[in-house]
Amino acid sequence: MDTAGRLLVVDDDPSVRSLLVEYLGGHHYQVATADSGTAMRAEIERDLPDLILLDVRLPGEDGLTLARYLRERYDVGIIMVTASGDVVDRVVGLEIGADDYVAKPFDPRELLARVKSVMRRMQARAPAEAEEAASAPAAPAAARRRIGRCEVDLDSRRLFDTGSGDEVAMTAMEYELVKVFLANPNRVLSRDQLLMHTRNREWEPFDRSIDIRIGRLRRKLEPDPAGEPRCIRTVRNAGYMYVPVQP
Repeated sequence: MDTAGRLLVVDDDPSVRSLLVEYLGGHHYQVATADSGTAMRAEIERDLPDLILLDVRLPGEDGLTLARYLRERYDVGIIMVTASGDVVDRVVGLEIGADDYVAKPFDPRELLARVKSVMRRMQARAPAEAEEAASAPAAPAAARRRIGRCEVDLDSRRLFDTGSGDEVAMTAMEYELVKVFLANPNRVLSRDQLLMHTRNREWEPFDRSIDIRIGRLRRKLEPDPAGEPRCIRTVRNAGYMYVPVQP
């Protein structure tokens, strides 16, 4: 029987790992496990999964650190597993680029539903990205685009400060936002549109994690990070608009 997808459970609790291997395996998923960040990296090197269930409270490197590592390097689904009261962890996880979260103690049926939802969104995104790549004109090597006080190299997905020439650290989520803004200059984009274009997440009415992402991106791009935003402007009750400006 064909597998429904490859999952990696990263949790230091052996009982949780055993439960999910049995339950998700019973629903035709191929499930691997890891009890730490080191073990997670080894599993990824061996076989990159489609989706990772990542516990926030891990010994050594915590789940949020690992989620940032994953999002910067791999196109993989991430569901954060948090303690029931850790709202901050959920917001930070989404800001880093997690696709969803589930709180402990969780009902395995709810977790399965979230796994299926993330997998569907990833599968729906893949054909659209392939079509976009196929239809895009060939770009010159090391093609760079100006955005605010920086330049982004669209080939290498790297950001550079035009003043100093230094590279500016940029997460995969921030790169996706930059790409969306560059493709839509002087156009108001709602939070819904930004979330769908970047991670293809289903919008939640009270989800303001996109505001945190925009705030961090502004500090890197705005000609005057401490002043009024000129490059990525807030449009009241509507969303955000990228306005091409020179420093």
